[in-house]
Amino acid sequence: MRTATIERTTAETKISVQVNLDGTGTYDNQTGIGFFDHMLDQLSRHALIDMTVRCDGDLHIDDHHSVEDVGIALGQAVAAAVGDKKGIRRYGDCHLAMDDALVRAALDISGRPYLVWNVDMPTAQIGTFDTELVREFFQAFSTHAGLTLHVDKLHGLNSHHIAEAAFKSVARALRDALETDPRKADAIPSTKGTL
Repeated sequence: MRTATIERTTAETKISVQVNLDGTGTYDNQTGIGFFDHMLDQLSRHALIDMTVRCDGDLHIDDHHSVEDVGIALGQAVAAAVGDKKGIRRYGDCHLAMDDALVRAALDISGRPYLVWNVDMPTAQIGTFDTELVREFFQAFSTHAGLTLHVDKLHGLNSHHIAEAAFKSVARALRDALETDPRKADAIPSTKGTL
């Protein structure tokens, strides 16, 4: 089983993340930020990654540190769990429709972090959640998981739908990329021989 636990403590947040990349999408995420927990639940469920996240952050300031630091810790956990990347499919993509929103995600578990983010939100907030934090999460996650990640909004009127479609599309792409390729289960998916 490809599993990892990451503990991360700073002056701003105390975080624990557990992942099982070969799970069924079971989740228990508690960050103190309701909308963010909902998005992490979607990521877990649609990537089929079992995920437990605990974050005690400085929410009296705002949600920024908690969201970014969870992205860091979750990225580190995924990178640790995937190990040398032997046998993975490596690439994944998904066009995901959610009501008015259509979001495309494509990723490469390359070890070369890069985020391309073409997702504008119609509103500055979803409830009390700052919509700019969706990008902050994926920037931190892709950097620390070692992903090249492209996310594009093709359509969308409702910020909640757009954000949720982004999390779900990345989840589905991640699921495909992390799965074992039965034709090359013993090989690194690169002509370099390493990722």
